[in-house]
Amino acid sequence: MTKELIANVEPYETRVAVLDEGALINLFIERGDPLAGNIYKGRVANVLPGMEAAFVDIGLERNAFLHVGDIRSQRLAGEEIEESFGKGAIAERLRAGQEILVQVTKEPMGSKGARVTTYVALPAYYLVLMPTVNYVGVSRRIERDQERKRLRQLAEKLRPKGMGIIVRTAAEGASEKDLADDVEFLLQMWNRVEERSRASRAPALVYQDLRLIRRVVRDQFTEEVSRFLIDSPEEHHRVGDLLNSFAPKLKSRLQLYQGPEPIFEHTGVERELEKALRRKVWLKSGGYIVVDRTEALTVIDVNTGKYVGKTDLASTILRTNMEAVGEIVRQITLRDIGGIILVDFIDMEAEQHRKKVMGALHEAVRRDRSKLHIIDLTGLGLVEITRKRVYQDLEEVLRMPCPYCEGRGRVFSPETMGMKVRRELRKVMTTTRAAAILADVNPDVHGFLFREGEGWVRHIEQQTGRRLRVRAREGMHLERLRVAEGPSLEELERAPIRQEREQVVWLDYGPAEAIGVGEGDEEHDLALTQSGRSDGLAARLRRLLRRP
Repeated sequence: MTKELIANVEPYETRVAVLDEGALINLFIERGDPLAGNIYKGRVANVLPGMEAAFVDIGLERNAFLHVGDIRSQRLAGEEIEESFGKGAIAERLRAGQEILVQVTKEPMGSKGARVTTYVALPAYYLVLMPTVNYVGVSRRIERDQERKRLRQLAEKLRPKGMGIIVRTAAEGASEKDLADDVEFLLQMWNRVEERSRASRAPALVYQDLRLIRRVVRDQFTEEVSRFLIDSPEEHHRVGDLLNSFAPKLKSRLQLYQGPEPIFEHTGVERELEKALRRKVWLKSGGYIVVDRTEALTVIDVNTGKYVGKTDLASTILRTNMEAVGEIVRQITLRDIGGIILVDFIDMEAEQHRKKVMGALHEAVRRDRSKLHIIDLTGLGLVEITRKRVYQDLEEVLRMPCPYCEGRGRVFSPETMGMKVRRELRKVMTTTRAAAILADVNPDVHGFLFREGEGWVRHIEQQTGRRLRVRAREGMHLERLRVAEGPSLEELERAPIRQEREQVVWLDYGPAEAIGVGEGDEEHDLALTQSGRSDGLAARLRRLLRRP
């Protein structure tokens, strides 16, 4: 067991990190209500024969997209549609105004609405019920032939007539009773969906999928996981209740984090997350990969960098490409990159080297839960990968088009920077000896921080016994935080001041690698890492600025 789940729960944002042998391999972020997995009773808004698709009104800002391949027969509002399972012209199968039950398979992204299907799938811990498909499948991650055969036989025995079942990875070793309980639970859920559908007028939400923490318990918390660490007592209690119901043997691995340091700082996840957003990712050998995202596709370039090898050029190239394979798959999974991915490996002349790299790539992607397809290496060293996109990727979630460069680059959104500011201020107030903290931020960040009041400030003050004030500064960079420490907020407001031969020290956290520290009318430039870490920095700055 090498996997760990680390959950950080905040009022506006929930984040769950998946670590494998200490390395960050997945990060899930939830803000607001996700749509993927929800089931709606929709109304067909229009049918487009030329696109073999229809747009369905499900009550959202933009109509959902339904392709002809995602349509099957179903009974709604007493109307029977001829069964054709994705074959035939869409105009013969749907008409404008028709009510239809659909499930969201892909979140809205950019200017595009959600993508939906009529092939409904309801997941539980061990099984997935497909009420509209007559099918039995077993997770490909269950590799032992005898176990696959046993589970398939149980699924055939237990599945309701005319419905389908997929056996999930967590079912490996599960008893017949475990699977039977899941079937009973899922049938009850489907009956509720049908009842709500009959009682509702389109468009209407008839089933809402679980929130992030519960989805992680359902989809990620398996025997492979050695620890699930949560920093919220409330969520820790709820997860414990869930585990009591269907996986009591895993409850001992559930832990509550109560340390003074933010949980992602304590576990090193925050540092790994900063690396995940960098364009250049270094390999241990000295080579590196570059990840560039465009509207149409994501390009990953492999370079030898500082690595010069020990024997010949072909061996140097092979080792760099082999090392890059693991990091490329890790970055694709961690950043949740979807769509078309083009990997530019360093060109290899030897056919056996090319086969070795492709074999390693196919092996590395086996653990990826998303549907993924690899097109073979070309003569130019290019590999095309397609990966199913369900949610926005990490770049889209955490950043927005940069207002300072007319969208040519990207910066943290006010929401992301606001959450970073909260965590940074909590860390500063936990570690400082000063009685008061004064912070300056961009007005947009300030607006996010206080749009629901000052409760979070009062909470931090009560926890630390120190005073905190956050001010909006016009013209301040969106990604910058300025912090001053002192004996009182009143004296900090009149800064610069002296306190026992010390100046008030302003710590600048921002995108630049150099910061300015004000001392009267003078400026002191000090190196600060890109991540903006402040560990011990305040004390070192005080010693630096202390006069003899």
